[in-house]
Formats: sequence, C-alpha cells, structure tokens
Amino acid sequence: MPTISMFYGVLIRMFFHDTDKHHIPHIHADYQGKVAVYSIQDGAVLAGGLPPNKHKLVVAWIEIHQEDLMADWELAVNGQQPLPIRGLDQ
Repeated sequence: MPTISMFYGVLIRMFFHDTDKHHIPHIHADYQGKVAVYSIQDGAVLAGGLPPNKHKLVVAWIEIHQEDLMADWELAVNGQQPLPIRGLDQ
C-alpha cells in the first residue's frame, strides 16, 4: 500500500484495487499504530479510529485535497501508482 502523504506523524495510504472491502473511494490513515479508514467524498470514518486531534487534521486534509485524492483513487483502482499529495505541514 503506497504512502501518498505524511504530515504531523500521520501516514496516508491508498491500496491498489481496494474496492471490495469498503466499496467507496477511501484512504487509510495511520498514526502510531492506530489506523482509520476515511471516505474521500465526505471524510467520514469507515473503520478504525485516530486520536481526536489527528482525526481533525486528516478530515481537513481530505477536504483540501479532495480532487487530488479522487484522481489518485482512479489511478489506484486501475492498477497504477497514486501520486504523492502535499501534507499539511509542507
């Protein structure tokens, strides 16, 4: 699962061909061993959870980069490498 962004200790990843489990465009956010799966469309948590302060950062980042994330999703589900996306701390 390639890492497409990193900010404030949070790793954002996107699986290739990962439509079977969640069925909607989504990302995986990992912070110190805790993992949450977020909908790209609205930032809703689909599975797992992060500490509240990191959750807020991820939701804000999704909102800022929604178009880039959807473009990466299209690449990923078609078996291509998603492109890196700028983090919040850059």
